[in-house]
Amino acid sequence: MRIKVCGITRAADLQGLTDNQVDYAGFIFYEKSPRFAANKIDARTVRETTGIRKVGVFVNATPEQILRTVADYALDMVQLHGDETPAFCATIRETVPVIKAFRIGVDADWQTLLAPYVPVTDYFLFDTASVKGYGGTGERFNWELLQQYPFDHPFLLSGGITPEDVDAIRELELPALFAVDINSKFEDAPGIKNMEKVTLFVAGMQKISK
Repeated sequence: MRIKVCGITRAADLQGLTDNQVDYAGFIFYEKSPRFAANKIDARTVRETTGIRKVGVFVNATPEQILRTVADYALDMVQLHGDETPAFCATIRETVPVIKAFRIGVDADWQTLLAPYVPVTDYFLFDTASVKGYGGTGERFNWELLQQYPFDHPFLLSGGITPEDVDAIRELELPALFAVDINSKFEDAPGIKNMEKVTLFVAGMQKISK
């Protein structure tokens, strides 16, 4: 099971992820986020970090802004977390692999919501819907909804995952589940990761994979 740690704002935390052999580091390039990366961690540090795949998270940004940031930070992948259309995803995907995020509420019409995006993205990400807008809630949506997921298209599971959720993730048995995406439940403050919690979670998840 692959692991993505999102909301990285410090070089020390990025190094901690590489030390723990985490698969993906997420950097949020949305100015309204308390984990906005652009004014906290310099592009050169991210660009020169190896041993981990780097994902830029964007919300309704322009193609020019996204592609400029991809180049500046040497991003390996882009996560689109706003209202981006299938055509927009296709445009970005000409340059870099695309994760399209969807916010899940009390139910999910998977076919209507996702089908247009299957051909123009590499992965989906499912987060918990929020009345506050595009940011995560730190809460878990009803994972039972994923039992009706009708596609082979791989996805990342996000939304309020805690250090204690290893067993619950083990029990999901979802063939298309590609990775888990963790963030706020592994922090001492927004953008300040608690690396002890991350380390314990990674160790637990690695046991699942064996």
